[in-house]
Amino acid sequence: MPEFQTYPADLHIHSKYSGATSTRMVLDTIAQQAKLKGLAFVGTGDVFHPRWFENIKTELEEIEEGTFEHPRYHTKFILTVEVEDRHRVHHLILLPCLSAVESMREELAKRSNDIDADGRARVELDAPAIVDIALAHDCLVGPSHAFTPWTSMYKEFDSMRACYGDRVNDVKFLELGLSADTSMADQIEELGDVTFLANSDAHSPWPDKLGREFNRFELVAPTYAEIIKAIKRENGRHIVLNVGFDPRLGKYHMTACSRCYKQFTFEQAKASRWRCDKCGGWVKKGVWDRVNELADYPEPRHPPHRPNYLRIAPLAEVIALALGEKNAHAPGVQSMWEKLVARFGNEIEVLIDVHPEELANAAGAKVAAVIKAFRAGELKVVPGGGGRYGHLEISLELATTLPPKAQRTLADFG
Repeated sequence: MPEFQTYPADLHIHSKYSGATSTRMVLDTIAQQAKLKGLAFVGTGDVFHPRWFENIKTELEEIEEGTFEHPRYHTKFILTVEVEDRHRVHHLILLPCLSAVESMREELAKRSNDIDADGRARVELDAPAIVDIALAHDCLVGPSHAFTPWTSMYKEFDSMRACYGDRVNDVKFLELGLSADTSMADQIEELGDVTFLANSDAHSPWPDKLGREFNRFELVAPTYAEIIKAIKRENGRHIVLNVGFDPRLGKYHMTACSRCYKQFTFEQAKASRWRCDKCGGWVKKGVWDRVNELADYPEPRHPPHRPNYLRIAPLAEVIALALGEKNAHAPGVQSMWEKLVARFGNEIEVLIDVHPEELANAAGAKVAAVIKAFRAGELKVVPGGGGRYGHLEISLELATTLPPKAQRTLADFG
């Protein structure tokens, strides 16, 4: 009987060669920050971009076919890319080897005007044709952020079959996206046999973006081949946990104006013809309302193979809440984040696993109490929509139980 171990993996990110992406999305920084986050695997993203592909070949070491490792930080990578089809639907592709990247890219380049310029290329093909090409190169493909109101499968189509046609049974996974979770997706009957992935789609390497969603894979060895077996649920390999945003924190969870972010019920949005009565901006249908449109069941029906979904938020945002800071990148927040990660090894351990008493000894009673409240689901969630993220708040009931904020002294002001 093989011995299994768990490996946290975020399989969808972007490099600095994708639009609206940080210039710090380079392999050294990604590998370093992934280690601090607690990730064993990261998808390379953007592997069809020629300069990024060269970076991958020169800066990472191939330890097994399709499996790469950073020589300093030992973060492992697999070859991944996102493409946009002719209907503006995004698809995530997992590739088995460098030669598959080269040959598939050569074929897609015939139908793309920007494959040399943008890490997330647009190809003038529909989804079944992309699946055909992916299968011919021994790749795995599935819809990215399947429910978001921009560039997603359920934005353009009412079913997987409508999107992927007679290739639908070859689509083995679906990426949930930040504004949806397992309980929402499992209200849709056609998804019962599909493996769900939770990935960050990170455009920045910092821990409030990279690894904000990830999967715990149970594998015999940390390799690309084992990850593919787990997605296909073969030979005992599988995903044991999807970890991701509370979907209410996603920026498209509720139906809302994309200009002023006023939120609407579905009925209000329809009555206003999807125009905001406050500023005149366009109202974007939220994932919550879209799932309710598509739902076959009033409550989720989880198939036996479905792992639990653990709702999280970035640790820096939880610390900021405890310290009374509005910005998760404030110096005091970052200092506390660095202290906790250095003490306990990585962000995931701090956010999920470390005992509250140990947290209190390291971070003080208030930070420990807010992390404990977060784990227990006792923080108030103000939902996002229209392109603005949701956020956490401390309820009045919880605030009365928290230790008081320390009195500032003259020394604090220099």
